[in-house]
Amino acid sequence: MIDDFRGLAVFVAVTEAGSFSAAGRRLNLSTSVVSHHVSKLESKLGVSLFFRSTRALTLTSEGHKILDAAKRMVAAGTEAFDALSGELDQPVGTLRITIPAFGQCTSMHRAIWDFALEHPLVSMTVNSLDRQVDLVSEGYDLAIRLGKLADSTLKSKRIGRFRRVMVASPGYLAERAPIETIENLAQCDFVAFSMIKSAITMVRNGETATFEPERHRLEVDSIAAAIAAVKAGLGCQHLPESEILADLAEGSLVEVLPAWKLPDLGIYAVWPDSGPQKQLTRRLLDYLTEAAKGEADGPA
Repeated sequence: MIDDFRGLAVFVAVTEAGSFSAAGRRLNLSTSVVSHHVSKLESKLGVSLFFRSTRALTLTSEGHKILDAAKRMVAAGTEAFDALSGELDQPVGTLRITIPAFGQCTSMHRAIWDFALEHPLVSMTVNSLDRQVDLVSEGYDLAIRLGKLADSTLKSKRIGRFRRVMVASPGYLAERAPIETIENLAQCDFVAFSMIKSAITMVRNGETATFEPERHRLEVDSIAAAIAAVKAGLGCQHLPESEILADLAEGSLVEVLPAWKLPDLGIYAVWPDSGPQKQLTRRLLDYLTEAAKGEADGPA
């Protein structure tokens, strides 16, 4: 009976994730183990639950018939763990979260590590990614995202902010005329970052200026690559202050137009709007919110 319930839980994970491999990542199981559980369940029921092809995985009519009941079974199990978690001093369960692939020493990351230390019975998976993931299909409970959020069905809460600085390398600046105005800056070479819009807004003493860089010499897909490219002299870009403090201090990067600043961007916790939020997710969200509040209340 326990094996049957396990097979049903894996079946639900496959339908929600869309593939055996995605379900395996969600469940921390290999693709072959996921396939084994589904095949064993199909053998027990005497029917095929999925149409399998190299391009798609779709439910058969029999799969559709048992899906709602299987989801209720998984939801009931989650509810049981949540009820227990809310009563225990040391909660028990699993959390799967995704965070930006930079800022490993920021207060937000430290808060996550502290949460893990304070909750030893919670099994956590923390994936550091520069791309935005589909929280539902990839099975994430919570994501930390930066900047302006796109409209979506996700729920969100602002839990902090981060600063950016417009920088270039000394070598790049030495090879061109002084950058004294926003117009000068717009004519510089820029290192493009595929995850952010190219339009840049800067402010000075209540004055706001927005411009589109005229030349992108290189496009990258990670903050680490953007920092390396700017340090190599390939152009300007605004970068997270927390990631370049040492470079600014040692002079390998120089702030451009220091009188003009980039507005702070929000740090958001987002989670799927797919039913009641897990007790553990709420606990982590509250923990991160308090940590961010303490950071804001602390010394400047």
